[in-house]
Amino acid sequence: MSKIKRWAEKLEALTSTSTSDPEGYLGHPVNAYKLVKRMNTDWQELERIVLQDPADGFINNLTVQKQYFPSEEDEAGAAKALMRLQDTYKLDPDSISKGKLPGVKHSAFLTAEDCFDMGKIAYNDGDYYHTVLWMQQALKQIDEGEDTDISKSEVLDYLSYSVFQLGDLFRAIELTRRLIALDPTHERAGGNLHYFEALLEKEQHEGKVNKTAFEEPKTVSGIYERPPDYLPEREVYEALCRGEGVKMTNRRQKRLHCRYQDGNRNPRLLLAPIKEEDEWDSPHIVRHYDVLSHEEIETIKELAKPKLARASIINSVTGIQEPAMYRVSKSAWLEEEDSAVIVRVNQRIEDITGLTAKTAELLQIANYGVGGQYEPHFDFSRKNEPDAFKRLGTGNRLATYLNYMSDVPAGGATVFPDFGAAIWPKKGTAVFWYNLFRSGEGDYRTRHAACPVLVGSKWVANKWFHERGQEFIRPCGLTEVD
Repeated sequence: MSKIKRWAEKLEALTSTSTSDPEGYLGHPVNAYKLVKRMNTDWQELERIVLQDPADGFINNLTVQKQYFPSEEDEAGAAKALMRLQDTYKLDPDSISKGKLPGVKHSAFLTAEDCFDMGKIAYNDGDYYHTVLWMQQALKQIDEGEDTDISKSEVLDYLSYSVFQLGDLFRAIELTRRLIALDPTHERAGGNLHYFEALLEKEQHEGKVNKTAFEEPKTVSGIYERPPDYLPEREVYEALCRGEGVKMTNRRQKRLHCRYQDGNRNPRLLLAPIKEEDEWDSPHIVRHYDVLSHEEIETIKELAKPKLARASIINSVTGIQEPAMYRVSKSAWLEEEDSAVIVRVNQRIEDITGLTAKTAELLQIANYGVGGQYEPHFDFSRKNEPDAFKRLGTGNRLATYLNYMSDVPAGGATVFPDFGAAIWPKKGTAVFWYNLFRSGEGDYRTRHAACPVLVGSKWVANKWFHERGQEFIRPCGLTEVD
């Protein structure tokens, strides 16, 4: 009973803080990860304690409630989100562990056990790069005297094997020897050390390595080099997310202007024209201000919340929507029958753009939580994806109208790696661009991404216009790139 009381007291202290400002509290990625971990791993520990002295009514209630709690998959997803933020925004594990992030309103920290669990999740995923980073952080906090149930030998076990997997044989041997000194009876350490030393001796005998001229894995400030992955523009994309490498020159800046836009003298905009600002010259991207009111945004969010589900992408081969690891968010589609607000918003977007919404897709609402992102992608279908929008029968995606429904304290920019633009969310504004040239050919420069949300929560509403019905509104040009 005393264990349960201690667990309850700890939970009550956390609850009092989180319930006073749930969005702000969970907007800190460390708090979001720890909540998921607490409701998955820690709850299992409580269940184990309770089962030692069973009380039928309490256990039955525990079992019923557990179905609504995060799973191991959710905990792993939250951990990977933290690692994604770590990579994109070049955050070191110590800063994340201490909760030192820009724009945070609540304090947060990771214990040595939290860091150890982060490392284990990476290890189980075959991600030895992040395993090393987080096991080193766990070891650092233990060495600094943090009170924890995690032993140094447990950490060194994972760490030594992971540095071996990264190709650092000398350090693997050094760490394994340290492990054996702490725990001479460790079941794997002796065998690992024998294998590592035999491998080193073999390589030295074959002349591949020697102790004075050994090519260790590349490191930056003592940190192993991050392995390359499947995304060719990874470095450019992530630099733009950090606000680096934006190609906004003085010459280009002079070509950007602000204006009042009345939708080609649309009657609904004559007395209240929209404030329009150029964000980029070519391709032309504009931002519209005061497009959605606070009340409209709250209504849209409340309508969307019950319908939110894991966001999906359209399979370019089958034309079927399916989830993808490079798109991490939740989305919902809202119809005009859902509310008069949706009717009004759709009409407003149609008035501003001058395009017909008769062949447009439904209004898509997306919420990007901790680490939420959408890696570089095209909104339109390419020539090798002829069936992507075939089932709609409305042609390709002509244009994108992206409404920002929240401010984001840190991260969450919309970036265009091809020409080096970064557009930051501003609540109530919207950005608009064409995905196709007038000829119907795709504008490949419009490949864009939603950067991971570092702090806070990002809400957007997308309206995608299609080709059919726009023939006389936006006629074809005379060349392929008109």
